[in-house]
Amino acid sequence: MGMPPRLDPAALAAPIVLAPMAGGPSTPALAAAVSDAGGLGTLAAGYRTPEDLAEDLARTRERTRRPIGVNLFAPPAPPVAPERFAAHAAAVAEEASELGTAAGDPRHDDDGWTAKLDLLERDPVAVVSVTFGLPSAEVVARLHATGSAVWVTVTSVAEAGAAAAVGADALIAQGAEAGGHQGGFVDEPGREPLGILPLLQLVRAAVDLPLIAAGGIVTGAGIAAVLAADAVAAQIGTAFLDCPEAGTWVGHRALLGGDRPTAFTRAFSGRRARGLETRFAREHEGTATVAYPQIHHLTSPLRAAARAAGDPERVNLWAGQGHPLVAPRPAAALVTALTAEADAALQAAIGRRAATAVSDPR
Repeated sequence: MGMPPRLDPAALAAPIVLAPMAGGPSTPALAAAVSDAGGLGTLAAGYRTPEDLAEDLARTRERTRRPIGVNLFAPPAPPVAPERFAAHAAAVAEEASELGTAAGDPRHDDDGWTAKLDLLERDPVAVVSVTFGLPSAEVVARLHATGSAVWVTVTSVAEAGAAAAVGADALIAQGAEAGGHQGGFVDEPGREPLGILPLLQLVRAAVDLPLIAAGGIVTGAGIAAVLAADAVAAQIGTAFLDCPEAGTWVGHRALLGGDRPTAFTRAFSGRRARGLETRFAREHEGTATVAYPQIHHLTSPLRAAARAAGDPERVNLWAGQGHPLVAPRPAAALVTALTAEADAALQAAIGRRAATAVSDPR
């Protein structure tokens, strides 16, 4: 018997891919619920040890027999000299001291890239998505040999072309509206990230691969908009943060659905990410340089202590621009509702267009 075809995102019963929300919100229960409802549930491997990931896979498969995905962080750029972010390290140390802890070791690592690839070769999943970089053609071929589809997160036309060249099966086009880290290959301070609709149009004109749209999509109408712009599915994270299956910190949940604005910051991780505005980010953005994952490890104890103390102003509260529309709902119910709303929005748009054409006096 031959190997089954690699998963085509256009074949999903619900045009929804769960965003891989590393650092807590991603759970086996959430991924399984999204997959069982017809979307693709994705486990975030980021910040998890290979052993943790193996356990997450086993727990997810206990809950669903549907296809699931795993997201990997590509190895980061070379380390930055600590002198480059010494002022930020001092500020973090002072903030940490106020909470009775110390700043973390600003180490550089690859998040277990090789060991996680080895695990996914032994225990393959339907989709392996890659964020923060371009997998080599050899890595893509290795994953293809297990039957896994490979999806690459891109934020520009150049990245999309490079991903197509190494054999990616689909592209996750991430717009500036998205919560969490910008997942492109390089964090360029001077480059203004594109919004999702311009990005979809530009990438579609350059690359002929299935597109999954990410960025500020929290309603069925939002899904309909990106489907009309030639995406085959929407990758959604923020809308799932307040689901009971998510591992979202209670202080984070409390601020979703409110009027607190979002903003980009490198203050927590050394890489540009969108989250709810916090005092820590406002006061220390100026000293944060591009130094991922070193600054991530530097601030990790501070963030943990702040969560324990119930202090949201020192925690990275990742969320997209659409977060004011988020409301608590079980994940499966959310997938079902969003899919129905997307279908209705597409039909309504077609109806409006047809009515306009009929009434045109020309």
